[in-house]
Amino acid sequence: MDENGPQTPEETLDAEIKSFFDSAPPLRNIENISESLKNFIEINSSPAGSRSARKVVCVTSGGTTVPLEQRCVRYIDNFSSGHRGAASTEYFLKAGYSVIFLYRTKTCQPYCSLLPDDPFLECFEFTCDSGIQVRQSYSEAVKSAISEHHAAVADGTLLKLPFTTIFEYLQMLHLIGTSLRSLGPHALFYLAAAVSDFYVPWESMAEHKIQSGSGPLDMRLAQVPKMLSVLRSEWAPTAYCISFKLETDVKILLEKADAALRKYKMHMVIANELSTRKEEVTLVTENEKIHVRRDPKLVGDEVENHIVKHIVEKHSTYINVFDH
Repeated sequence: MDENGPQTPEETLDAEIKSFFDSAPPLRNIENISESLKNFIEINSSPAGSRSARKVVCVTSGGTTVPLEQRCVRYIDNFSSGHRGAASTEYFLKAGYSVIFLYRTKTCQPYCSLLPDDPFLECFEFTCDSGIQVRQSYSEAVKSAISEHHAAVADGTLLKLPFTTIFEYLQMLHLIGTSLRSLGPHALFYLAAAVSDFYVPWESMAEHKIQSGSGPLDMRLAQVPKMLSVLRSEWAPTAYCISFKLETDVKILLEKADAALRKYKMHMVIANELSTRKEEVTLVTENEKIHVRRDPKLVGDEVENHIVKHIVEKHSTYINVFDH
């Protein structure tokens, strides 16, 4: 108990967040990341011929790892292929948004969905004079992926930032949040990453590889501070924020999504059940629940296309209400 009385829940959370960031290993290349974000925001703040800022979305994608050693050999992984984040990024770009793609290293990338998992080995072949060319069967997919990706990067509408650990992810999300604050309601957060709920504090982590000869491993994990509320209240208080709720039990899914909406003051929570997440989701807001599903009769149709269409509409309404 504090000498001035017990701490409020907000004070406790602030202390936990401060402790997490203070003890986290320094973010590598933080100067380069900060400079990239600064340039990206400048490019997208005042488009030529427009008085209003371009709409910018931060899409988080893939899962975070929890290192068990400082010189990491073993880790706990929140697995996610990153398909939802990568596909959604493409649809946001098509809708006129600029995208900060905060993604787990080696997960799905925008514009690569039609390429095989190992594109360099599968897509290319030797020519008669020992040169290299794209196989005919993949030529259109490779051409499209390269041209659309390069165009987005060259136009300054796509910034890709990789992470691996929970420490890197939350430090980078903090940087992005405070950077996008200047865009006000034109900023959007689409938090599709699978973020670890538990972690090993850096200062209590073994420095070297844990030896199996020491017997069974007994390790106590700390809870990762819930930073969605501070994203809403401090980092980017006027941005439109969307989080995800994944469950394996459909009977509790909407209840849990409703609870997350209220607890973290999200504008929307996207509820998805593990086995059907690629087919259908429910968009949960304060006033309604919108069931969204892909059209199985339409070749190539993805549920992310329909998700983004609804979000673009909701975000535009939010901006208009905010401005007036």
